[in-house]
Amino acid sequence: MNRRELLKAGMVLAAGPGVAKALRGLDGGPPGLETRLAGDPRRPQFHLLPKRNWMNDPNGPVYWRGKYHMFFQYNPDGAYWGDMHWGHAVSPDMVYWKHLPVALAPTPGGPDAQGCFSGTAVIDGDEVAVLYTGVVSVPEAVATLRDGVHSFRETQCLATSDDPELKVWRKRAQPVIAAPPKGMRETGFRDPSPWRQGDEWYMTVGSGVPREGGAVLLYRSKDLKHWEYLHPVASGAGEGKGGANPVDTGDMWECPELFPLGGKHVLIYSARGHVHWQSGVLDERTMLFHAERYGELDYGTYYAAKTQVDAKGNRIVWGWINETRPLAEYKAAGWAGMMSLPRVLTLRADGSLGIAALGTVRELRGDERRLIPGADAEAECRRLTIEAATGEMVASFASGKAFAAELVGRLPSGEMAEPIMTLSYDPADGNAVTVDGVRVPATGGDGIEAHLYIDGSVVELIVNRSAAYTKRFYYAGNEAPAVRLRVKAPAGTLRDLRVWPVKPISADRLTT
Repeated sequence: MNRRELLKAGMVLAAGPGVAKALRGLDGGPPGLETRLAGDPRRPQFHLLPKRNWMNDPNGPVYWRGKYHMFFQYNPDGAYWGDMHWGHAVSPDMVYWKHLPVALAPTPGGPDAQGCFSGTAVIDGDEVAVLYTGVVSVPEAVATLRDGVHSFRETQCLATSDDPELKVWRKRAQPVIAAPPKGMRETGFRDPSPWRQGDEWYMTVGSGVPREGGAVLLYRSKDLKHWEYLHPVASGAGEGKGGANPVDTGDMWECPELFPLGGKHVLIYSARGHVHWQSGVLDERTMLFHAERYGELDYGTYYAAKTQVDAKGNRIVWGWINETRPLAEYKAAGWAGMMSLPRVLTLRADGSLGIAALGTVRELRGDERRLIPGADAEAECRRLTIEAATGEMVASFASGKAFAAELVGRLPSGEMAEPIMTLSYDPADGNAVTVDGVRVPATGGDGIEAHLYIDGSVVELIVNRSAAYTKRFYYAGNEAPAVRLRVKAPAGTLRDLRVWPVKPISADRLTT
């Protein structure tokens, strides 16, 4: 379910009813809710998520004064989309997190009265500046976002903070960009992403044209407050047909971001239910982006990606892992959504992306258990089980050999009727594996490496450090399954299998 569909389902920021409600959403809750959430095995043990309620897009991740700050779309009212605030957590290493009070809340009568939508944080001198999309309800004729339920005008807003912990923010009273380019027939106008280039700031904003395709609008500024529209820096054809949701047809590109990587530039954006990437050249004379390679960041349940640069200069990407169960189920559960693990992006010599989990995630590993060379592969797979659906697994398959594998779970009543995930490889199909029926690129490396992070109700799979596939899985009861690999292949095809239990980042699944 994308952000547009979720709309259908459901000056100083220092005081006011919005903040009070936000704080109640983090620290309060119905009697017994904390006990129920702490005992829910589907809640992850080593992924970031709020104590309770709804979260979606990662917003403005930034390294500030020796700590990593993550903001995210958050609903303080419950486990469903609506009333968007910016939740806030801080970490020394992007693995262990501590929740802080809500950073941004809608200001009654302000340009974000109906929601503080997604955006970006940048360091500007001695302070952090956040550019984000504010929304207000307006008549449909003057709205930039229409879904048959809401009519919102989207504007780009600015907030700043010099607080060491980024707890106190000052909002600019009026939008810094109050409307899309004059005369444009827009399909949306949101998700600003600024960067410093020389003596000027540039900023992309997601948009598009009905029945034509998505577009990334480019702006320029000297001070982050006064912006000049230049032109679309990139665009692409949609399906050429209308629809209730232009994101689904490719007529709207959400969450665009343009950044340097490996001597070139990479553009990411979200549309058609996935995060897409393009690598190529940004002509700094014309400020036009020329794409050379294309792909998807993740072929599964992963959306609204956002990047940051860490203390070592690595480009880290985060994504929203949403729910795939019915609204009524996650609303009743009291929580919905989580943040992906931090992934390091690199640019390969052929222009494709390299993807790997951040190295510090390995610090959560317990004792390694490994396949015994020459032993029966099926017996070894049964032995190398991950208890309570919380662990890490790396399976390596020989080059050029076909195989089929399943990730299966065993509950007290026996194995789950349906596999958690299926993987297969046919050398005749080229450099790709098939995961749950989806073709996922598997370039580079000697053979196939499947690296899986399993956490309560999510699996993040990275194949050959070249592509990812994320999946949610659910089960009944109050006990998580024991998870293992089941392989169907000739002897010697499974070259290696390693598993680790993973230590939780929280004692009770609620606080970090």
